[in-house]
Amino acid sequence: MSTVKGKVIIITGASSGIGAATALKFAGEGAKVVLAARREERLIQLKQKIEQEGGEAVIKVTDVTSYEDMQELATFTIKTYGQVDVMFNNAGLMPLSFMDKLKVDEWDRMIDVNVKGVLYGIAAVLPYMQQRDSGHIITTSSVAGHGVFPSGTVYCGTKFAARIFMEGLSKELAQTNIKTTSISPGVVETELADFITDQDIKPKFEDPNLPSITGEDIANAVYYAVSQPASVAVNEVIIRPTNQG
Repeated sequence: MSTVKGKVIIITGASSGIGAATALKFAGEGAKVVLAARREERLIQLKQKIEQEGGEAVIKVTDVTSYEDMQELATFTIKTYGQVDVMFNNAGLMPLSFMDKLKVDEWDRMIDVNVKGVLYGIAAVLPYMQQRDSGHIITTSSVAGHGVFPSGTVYCGTKFAARIFMEGLSKELAQTNIKTTSISPGVVETELADFITDQDIKPKFEDPNLPSITGEDIANAVYYAVSQPASVAVNEVIIRPTNQG
């Protein structure tokens, strides 16, 4: 019997990539999935696919950079399913650029999505989880949250922040039954590279020989963390291609 059957999981950034793959994985295992992203058409298509495969999902168009939207997402989930078992803060942007390109608008956007979006996700569900003394908050960090590289200075900073939020929250919740997990993927086949506008960086990610793994690989890692018994917390997972340096 699936250990996640009947659990309610919110997934931000669910319209593509890791989010969509995780939604399909959990729905296939009997979880009730709340799909959140800005692109409604994509969410509808994913919901239909899940239902065609016998799963259950609802959608909520959500901008993670809006605290009000994130609060509404949590409220919608409670009204629909009565509880929130898992919050997967997965929405993220990766417009890499060298700092002397001064792409300040892109810096601002990364901070809004990758940093504030995670904080707003935590704030939206934590009161419900504390009330029940049960729940699991998961955030997509990155191997970029463990070390900085040229062109990734701002992006790495946001992913360091996301990872530290999970570590700090874990310490604050140590005497409760609420779990936290930071998932740090390496290069994954997603749309993230599509946001790169720095032409000194973009060709690297168009290399067909670039080592990468799939969104399904990350979904399996998320599932592993959530499917552990109540006495076990998987606080951090680093997962990357075997031959990624």
